[in-house]
Amino acid sequence: VQVDLAGVKSLLLIAADAGDGKDHDHANWADAVVTFDGEQPKLAAGGGEIREVLTPPAPTAPRINGPRVYGASPGKPFLYRIPCTGERPMTFAAEGLPEGLSLDAASGIITGAIKEGTPRTHTTYLTARNGKGAARREFRIVAGGTLSLTPQMGYNHWYTHYNRITQKMMEEAADILIRSGMADAGYEYVNVDDCWMNAPAVSKYQTDPQRVGPLRDEAGNIQPNVHFPDMKGLADYIHARGLKAGLYTSPGSHTCAGFGGALGFEENDARQFAAWGFDFLKYDWCSYGRVAGKSPSLEGMQKPYVLMGDLLKRQPRDIVFNLCQYGMGDVWKWGAQVGGHSWRTGGDLGFELERIFEIAIKNCGLRDYNKPGGFNDPDYLQIGWHGAQRGGTFELSQPCPLTPNEQYSFMSLWCLMAAPLFYSGDIQKLDAFTLGILCNHELIEINQDPLGQCAKIVKQDGDGFVMVKDLEDGGKAIGLCN
Repeated sequence: VQVDLAGVKSLLLIAADAGDGKDHDHANWADAVVTFDGEQPKLAAGGGEIREVLTPPAPTAPRINGPRVYGASPGKPFLYRIPCTGERPMTFAAEGLPEGLSLDAASGIITGAIKEGTPRTHTTYLTARNGKGAARREFRIVAGGTLSLTPQMGYNHWYTHYNRITQKMMEEAADILIRSGMADAGYEYVNVDDCWMNAPAVSKYQTDPQRVGPLRDEAGNIQPNVHFPDMKGLADYIHARGLKAGLYTSPGSHTCAGFGGALGFEENDARQFAAWGFDFLKYDWCSYGRVAGKSPSLEGMQKPYVLMGDLLKRQPRDIVFNLCQYGMGDVWKWGAQVGGHSWRTGGDLGFELERIFEIAIKNCGLRDYNKPGGFNDPDYLQIGWHGAQRGGTFELSQPCPLTPNEQYSFMSLWCLMAAPLFYSGDIQKLDAFTLGILCNHELIEINQDPLGQCAKIVKQDGDGFVMVKDLEDGGKAIGLCN
């Protein structure tokens, strides 16, 4: 068989069942050869879509990214690494920093503590310079105790490393955020999910005997497992790079994977997490369902989050609070009232990636509850390479099942919704395609817009819908979705 490919731009070879429903089909390309003149054809993934990098490379001159408004509590430790692309070395400057803060000109990291006093907004101007040019950007620091004025951005290990996670892997993740340029695009949190603490026994989700041990010491302090030998050291490692550290636990006796939870020791844990230096807490409902019962009242659903939210506010450092309770009791209506800065609006996205458009439509219906300081969270970004959970088995990372266009849509939808942007793919297998999606500065500007507005669906028919999001400068971001 010889086929003339003159003028053909895309050739798709398919091995399938021919649509006849027969089992045990076989196919063999019989040493097929493609001959060509000129540029060598590029091999693309199956499905006919090329993993094309559409994001232009960052310019060599400085470009400051990230939020334009930032919330912090006076008197508590302040840490912010200016996200800036461009050729290094680079020097930074800041005009109008609040009293108590200082900037390291070489690293671009702002540290200190804002002097306590009357809450106010400090209009600061950040400047970055290198041999190719300079960039200047307004940066408003709101010193009033309201955190997360724009959606949180960072990395979470869950959908790739599951119960295999170690302290060393989290430290490597912090280094990769810097090295890959993700931190320069605005990703600032390095968040440990489940499986960092001890488990009472080997179980369905906990198969490593080395992670088994006493859940608490005699003083009631939670015990990390041997794979996390120094929790304060981990937070310090992340902070030394200008990034923030996040942690996970459950209000129940055990976490989702069967590790030690916070039930009965909430005050101990809040105090311990702050002492270690963590800046973010994901609080996962899981085994608390046994405490609340099968049909808990609204008050019963709120109770553990009211308790932990109050405890976190009392700590000597700012801790962003993520409510992971899967949208029960219309959490978007009361999440902010109990101290939450973001709250899950549905189940684990790892089990339903094919529903990203449907989930976005649902989230847009909750847009009235999305605002600075409190954001609807439809779960983590999973593109490039990531793992999968099949029953009690956590599989190693593999290529994302979404097509390239669907992966572009994934990021676009989350940015239009002003959803938190946490990458939970395999950060050790980042490539130009994945980074191009994650680090598109125009999309991130839309996500981080100070209005904190979720887009509104203004038209929907058949398989298409149109989203419109107001921006602080009077412009609009528009999504045409198919």
